[in-house]
Amino acid sequence: MLGACLLITLALEFVLGARVYRRPLALVLAVLPVVMIFSIWDLIGIYRQHWSYNVRFVTGIELPPALPLEELGFFVVIPICGLLTYEAVGTMLNRNRRRKAARQVNNA
Repeated sequence: MLGACLLITLALEFVLGARVYRRPLALVLAVLPVVMIFSIWDLIGIYRQHWSYNVRFVTGIELPPALPLEELGFFVVIPICGLLTYEAVGTMLNRNRRRKAARQVNNA
């Protein structure tokens, strides 16, 4: 499912020019705080037994001390998809503004 999310939003990088993957440092700086905060949040929830993960739906690979690999993947993939979407929308809005401005200059 996470792979599908990345694959679907990948077109935003190349077709609409989101420029998320082309700025790896900015990508890491944007995603790293999310991963850290939500991983800590999750670990606290697991430790306090507020929630758990059904073994039928996870691989069983856990990162120390008890974070399922899939959960970490979620914390990485979903923010990347959100950034791709946000940047693609911004790119499209800027293109539309430039087109409108160019039309107004040509019509004046």
